[in-house]
Parts: sequence; C-alpha cells; structure tokens
Amino acid sequence: MNQMPLKILEPMKYYWVYFLISLSVIIPGSYSLIRYGLRPSIDFTGGSNIVWQLQAELKAEDLAAAVSSVGAVIKEQHQDGNKLSITTSPLESEAYQKLRADSRIVEAKITELEYQTVGPSLGSELIRKTIYGVSLSALLIMLYVAYRFKDLRYGISAILAMFHDSLVLLGTFSLLGYFAGVEVDTLFVTAVLTILSFSVHDTIVVYDRIRELKKHYGYLEFEDIINRAVVETMGRSLNNSLTIIFMLLSMYLLGGETIRYFILALLVGTISGTYSSTFTAAPILVFWNKLSSRKMFK
Repeated sequence: MNQMPLKILEPMKYYWVYFLISLSVIIPGSYSLIRYGLRPSIDFTGGSNIVWQLQAELKAEDLAAAVSSVGAVIKEQHQDGNKLSITTSPLESEAYQKLRADSRIVEAKITELEYQTVGPSLGSELIRKTIYGVSLSALLIMLYVAYRFKDLRYGISAILAMFHDSLVLLGTFSLLGYFAGVEVDTLFVTAVLTILSFSVHDTIVVYDRIRELKKHYGYLEFEDIINRAVVETMGRSLNNSLTIIFMLLSMYLLGGETIRYFILALLVGTISGTYSSTFTAAPILVFWNKLSSRKMFK
C-alpha cells in the first residue's frame, strides 16, 4: 500500500479565515448591489447611443432643445475634444434624421461616428434571458458535478463557490457603477458566463484530486485528504491562472476603450475564480464534513 508523507500541510486548518476573507469582499459589494444595484447600459434599459464629431461649437442648451424637439430626452452626454457622445431615450431612425436636420445641429457641422438604438422591450427580454441562462447553467453544472462525483455535496459546494464568484463580480461592478459611473452591457453578461465556467473548471480539478486520493488513501481523515489535494493542485491552478491574468492585464492596459470593462470583468472573475476553487470550494467541503460528523455523534 502506498504511504503518504508523515507531514501533511494543513491549509484547511484555517478554513474559517478563508470564509472571513471572502465575506470581507462580498459584504460591501452585496450592500452596494442591494442599495444601488448595477448601472445598466442602453442594452438593458433601451435608448439611443450617438457619437458625433463636431467641427463647430454646439452649446449644451441648443443640443437639449434639439433633442427635445424630436420627442426625446438626453440621459447622458460627454464631450472629449471635438468628439461628442450622447445617450438619449429611444430615438428611431426617422426622429434621428429630423434631429440631424435641426438648424442648431447643422450649424455644428457634425460627422456621424456612431448611432444605435435599442428598444425597451429588447432590453427587458435580454435581462430575462440572462437570468434564465445563468440559472439553467448553474442547475446543470450542479447536477453534472454531483453525478460525476457520486455525491451531492460536491455539486452544491461547486455551485456555492460559483455563487461566490458571481457576488464578487457583481458587487465590484455595482461599486464601480456607483462611484465611477461604469455601466454593464451585453459584454458584461458574456464575461459573467465565461467566469462561471472557469470557476467550476478549476474547482473540478481540486475535487477530482480529492476523489483520486480517497481511492488510494481511504484510511485517512477526509480533511487530510482535502489538504493533500489542495497542496498538490495549487501550483497547477496558480500557473494556469497567472498566464490568463497576465494576458488580461495587458489587454486592459493596452486595449481599446470599448472592451476595457469587459476585460476588467474577466480579470476580476479570474482572480476570484482562482481563489474560490481552492479557498472556498474545498473549505465548504471541510465545513460540511465537520457538521455531518458532529450530528452523527450527537
């Protein structure tokens, strides 16, 4: 019979510390999420996004009056040099052409760089489909992990770790939305779904090692097996994650403005997923095992 080393590192001895670290990040984000929510882009709320290049001055009051004359209101506007970005209530093509023909706009000698409109019905449908998609994927992942490991605890623990990453990501962007005006759009939804799959992938690596060690060293305490599995997979998880993190960090620093917050979402999610696969998913199993043991001996 194979013998394990006498000295086994015990990272799970401090499982409660890992829970405290997670809570210190999740609680502020969850508070912001409950109180302020996320700052949705026009992808969700509906509206028009217009970007013009100006060759002459366009006063803010003239712009507001011109937009009002076609039955719309300005939600947000930002000017960077001669580049003017405007977000309005939904502005259909005919109304937009009337806006461009307004004398106050014509005098500014504009050049259209971007114009897109999303109706409010499409925005609400997108929110609904996003919720359905995340819920369905979480359910299927839980059932699959529970089936493959022949234990519902693994499936539930993996989903809790995934839920941990979701709260970290959503809470972070809620805070960024409140303090920095960062909006969430369809790319953010893509980032969330990508991170959920990454988180579970790393968790399964740890769980698979636990299963293999249980076959060979079933005489050991469950917590000792988890300790060994975490130690053996930690280097692999870190090396794998760091290559992704370095790539995302480079893209965030050097990439274009349009994908900056998409990359940031992936970066936050990757860091959170790397942490949770080892220091959330595994400790949940340890905690669950301790609770089960206490109930058995009562």
